[in-house]
Amino acid sequence: MTPEASNKKTSKQDENEARLVSLYDEYYDKIAHYAYVRIGDKSGAEDIASDVFLKAFESLKNYEERGVPMQAWLFKIAHNLVVDHLRKESNHIKVPIEKVEIKAEDDPQSTVEMKMELERVAKVMGQLSNIQVEVIRLRFFGGLTAREVGNILNKSEGAVREMQRAALEKIRQLLISGQA
Repeated sequence: MTPEASNKKTSKQDENEARLVSLYDEYYDKIAHYAYVRIGDKSGAEDIASDVFLKAFESLKNYEERGVPMQAWLFKIAHNLVVDHLRKESNHIKVPIEKVEIKAEDDPQSTVEMKMELERVAKVMGQLSNIQVEVIRLRFFGGLTAREVGNILNKSEGAVREMQRAALEKIRQLLISGQA
């Protein structure tokens, strides 16, 4: 390997390490929240979030951005770790959506109303397909774009948008019809 190629490779790895560090600050809480909603254990979710960044760092030398942003790669790792965790834990606990903490507002009535609405949404989400629920979790709890979710689930961006649209439409119809 020429010295120029070696320097270029080291420079790229240094750049990727810097990006990963900046993504840690921005995405650790989002990844932990995503894992918490899936596994229902705050400590376990934090462990998974930490493991995501550890695994990412360990495989950073092999990381190449091929049209997939690094944060989508992190959520793919998180998704895989959550699935592994759930396989190991046969009696896992899922946190119902209504148990997800809502940031306190100045108006307690609004907070109560939002919690009641989340309970209704949680009830109707049970009538969605597993893939639709995963899309909703990644998009709204993970804060990912349709493209990032598509990369994680091996679906096209359009397919993710369609699954999201269909899921939200079904939720809306069930809420309007009073089935929640």
